[in-house]
This record gives sequence, structure tokens and C-alpha cells, in this order.
Amino acid sequence: MTQTVPGSTARNGAAGATAAPESTTTADATISGGHLVAKALKAEGVDTIFTLCGGHIIDIYDGCVDEGITVVDVRHEQVAAHAADGYARITGRPGCAVVTAGPGTTDAVTGVANALRAESPMLLIGGQGALTQHKMGSLQDLPHVDMMAPITKFSATVPDTARAADMVSMAFRECFHGAPGPSFLEIPRDVLDARVPIEKARIPEAGHYRASRRALGDPADVERLAALVSRARKPCILLGSQVWTCRATDAAIEFVRTLGVPAFMNGAGRGTLPPGDPMHFQLARRHAFTESDLIIIVGTPFDFRMGYGRRLSPTAKVVQIDLDFRTVGKNRDIDLGIVGDAGTVLAAVTAAAGPQPARTAWVEELRAVETRASDKRLPRQHSNASPIDPYRLVHEINEFLTEDSIYIGDGGDIVTFSGQVVQPKSPGHWMDPGPLGTLGVGVPFVLAAKLARPDKEVVALFGDGAFSLTGWDFETLVRYDLPFVGIVGNNSSMNQIRYGQIQKYGEDRGRVGNTLGDVRYSEFARMLGGYGEEVRDPADIGPALLRARESGKPSLINVWVDPDVYAPGTMNQTMYK
Repeated sequence: MTQTVPGSTARNGAAGATAAPESTTTADATISGGHLVAKALKAEGVDTIFTLCGGHIIDIYDGCVDEGITVVDVRHEQVAAHAADGYARITGRPGCAVVTAGPGTTDAVTGVANALRAESPMLLIGGQGALTQHKMGSLQDLPHVDMMAPITKFSATVPDTARAADMVSMAFRECFHGAPGPSFLEIPRDVLDARVPIEKARIPEAGHYRASRRALGDPADVERLAALVSRARKPCILLGSQVWTCRATDAAIEFVRTLGVPAFMNGAGRGTLPPGDPMHFQLARRHAFTESDLIIIVGTPFDFRMGYGRRLSPTAKVVQIDLDFRTVGKNRDIDLGIVGDAGTVLAAVTAAAGPQPARTAWVEELRAVETRASDKRLPRQHSNASPIDPYRLVHEINEFLTEDSIYIGDGGDIVTFSGQVVQPKSPGHWMDPGPLGTLGVGVPFVLAAKLARPDKEVVALFGDGAFSLTGWDFETLVRYDLPFVGIVGNNSSMNQIRYGQIQKYGEDRGRVGNTLGDVRYSEFARMLGGYGEEVRDPADIGPALLRARESGKPSLINVWVDPDVYAPGTMNQTMYK
């Protein structure tokens, strides 16, 4: 058996191959903690781990080689954690990052916190000093479990080598309790390196240590929702991230089309309906939430993106469907709450309600609002202004996407523009940080997406500030030969913050703490072995994107956008309201 681990064993950038032994056990039938961890990862379906090496954790690498699990080494632990989050989103299986103790674990905190708010199932494994050195001041010793507890669904120490695989399976089980999320395990070095008789270790069998998550909810409430839909004159539905988490695309489409309910999408729910579908709406959401008599919210909380529920009509019937009972009815009252799997619930409601008469007048009303909003913005999407209007940039990106393009947004103001214009053409083809608003997810998400789905094109839009946070792992993409089309919307500013400062303190204090250098990111890409271009003329955006696609390399197209043009969401400061 031979396991190829690109970049991990060949430091010149070429793929390396490590010959694996025939067995993970010795003649006396013992097994190490690291190999038990790897067996548990394999049982969960984990085929890739993201890591930055450290002496505390190397036995896990050795186990992964034996189990055929790819070890992907990055340049910063935050990238490893974000990549594990992204891998979970793309594959539907939990992601895994493995980092060393102390600063290795603290570097990964942001990625874990982002996964918590985004409801992404991932396991972070952190090293720790030996139990025999507990409280003695060992290298990189920190109270990791206490630090991770508030931002995970489960945080624990593996106390004994024989428990290593068992506790990995326990952590994965907790990842899927209610709405998904991250778990953390620390493994002391002596626990990880020790060997125990294999018969003393519990090694959970794949498919036999956790239950199905496809809960229906109360059947009586399903009937109530079916009756509400049947009576509604102006219903609408918001399909949130859990529609993709639950892989409920088919059930959502059947619900919308059979019951004649206009649909809006947010987060990872974008792409559930393709652009051009008669029931697909994007720009008429405010009108719908004001005029509807029935509003169904699926898999998204009443958080800042929803105005904490205050943007919904006070006279409408409001129904909320979610995996987590703690989310239902939080921040505003509802008329009906159903805790369950989005696909299972929507399919049951469709069957209970049966086909509904077309609500032609309501659909036409929404389409008219949608068309007016689109027409009003269209001149800016075709603007020939220089510096480039951000609307022109995101329009060109939208035109460039194919049905196989996974779109990733990583930034503030520039990505706010893209949220109004860019429409993924397939389900699961939109990635953004989620409600934590974390900048720097772009490169790690590209890494995860290309490794998980090498058949897909990946297109990523970065703000110049966002790219700077984790951009050095562009080299990882080059080293692993993972081509993608990257675009930097460069205004040499942290513009979302700059606008708020100008409004609050005046123009003369509008450049405090938010101004970046005029960096030619195309040269950065070329320096690391990728493809790069500079674009200052809007007519050059489309051709540059095509050349990046054809290059077959990781790429950065550095597009200079107007620093004095802001997205409507930025100007309204909606994220703070």
C-alpha cells in the first residue's frame, strides 16, 4: 500500500510518496494513539486532514499514511481550521484539522469560531504536553480545553491511549448534535505516542456509532404548515444555509414549485434554484417580507442579517424550520416552529399540502419589483468608469461563472457588492464566511474546494484587506497544483470600515487605521509560481478572467476599483443595526 502525500514529504514542491507498512500493529498486537486516531478518522469518512506540523502530533501523520488519509500541510494554523470548515461544507462530511500545542492551537481559534457561527461540522485536534509533565511548564502548554469550550459543541482531553479512537468518534457525534458545529480534542504527547494492546482499545465501526439526523419534527405541525400554505395568498420562503447542510435541494425545489411559493436564498442556500427559475427571487426580498401573509424561514437564524426578525411583516404568519430548537423563536415571536431536517420537513409538507393553484398575481408583483431593482442598477454594471465601479467587476464575474463554478467571497465592501449580483448556477456552489464575518477564509476555502472537488472550477473574489490575512497559503495552492481563478478587488482600503468612520467623524478622520498600500497582487501571484494580471480598464476584466482560467494555474487578477464607491449595505451600515 502506498499513500501519496503531496508537499508533505517532498519539500521542493514535488509530490512525495511514502511507503506504508502492511499493518498498523506490531508482532505483539499493539497500536499507538496516533494510529487509533487515524482509524477513527477513517471510520468517519475523513479522507484529508489539514495541518501545520509540530512534534506533539506527528504520530497522527504516521497513522494517516497507513489509513490512506491525505495529509495537507499549510503555512498557518488558521488556514488549516478554515480549510477543515470549507471541506465540511463542500463534502457534507466533517472536516478535520490537526495542529500542535500552544500557539498552534491558539492560531486555529478563529477558524473554529467561524465554523461555530456557520454551523459547520469539523474536528480540531490539538497537541498537548505529556500527562507526566502536567502543570510542570512543558513546551507549549496551555489550557486548550477551557479556551475552546465556549466556541465548540464539545471540548475534551483524551486521557488514555486506549480511549483515543473512542473519543474521536464521541467528538464527531457531538458535531452533529442539533445544528452542526465544531468539536475539539487535545491529546497529550505521551497518550498519543504510547502503544496499547489492540484488544483493549475501542475502535468504533463505521456507520455504527451515531444515529440518523433526518428528524421530521412533529407530524401535527407539518399538517399545520401545509394548511397555512394552502390558505396563503402571498406566501414566500427563505432558503438558508441548512438547506445545503441537509442536502435538501431536491425537497426545497419540489416544495417551491409544487406549492407555488416564491423563494429567496441566503448563505449556502444560494444556488438552490438556478438563475432564471420562475420562483427564484433575489432583489425583491424587502418587498416580500413587507407584503407577504405567510413567511417561511428555513435554516437561518433571526440574526443581524435578518434585522433580528424585525424586517418581517408584523401581520404575516411566520414559520421557522431549523435543526436547533434554540434557534426557533429567538429574537422574535413566531406562529409555528418546527425542529427538524430541512429536506425531511419540506418533503412532508409538500406531500401533505398537495399541488396548489398558481399564485400568478403575487409572482408577477414580485417579478416587477425585482425587474425595477435590476434595471436601476444595470447602468453601473456596464459602467466604463475608471477607477472601476465595483458593480462592473461583480457583473463581469457573474457573467464568467459556469454551472461548474464554485464561487467564494472573502471580503467586506467588495463582497457586499457581489451578494447583490453574483448568482451561483448550482446548489452548493456559493461559499462565504457566514455570520461571524471572518476575513481571510478565501484561500483556505479554495484549498478545500479544489481538493474535495477537483472537477469543479473555483472562482474567488477577495478584498485586498481580506486576501492579506491568509494570502501566503497561495503558495500551498501552487505546491499542490490546485488551479483557481482569483480576483482581488483592490481599493487600497478596508473600505467597509472607512465609510463608517467618514460618516461618524468626518472626511478629515476617514483614513485612520484603514488604509492599505497599493499592492500589485498579480506580482505576488507570479512570485509564488501562479498566474497574475493587473486590470485598470473595465473592458479588460472579462479577457483577464478567461486568461486566468486558461492558464491552468492558481491566479490573481488584481482589479483596481474606485475607493470612493461603497455598497448599499455598507452605506446603510446594516451589519450593525
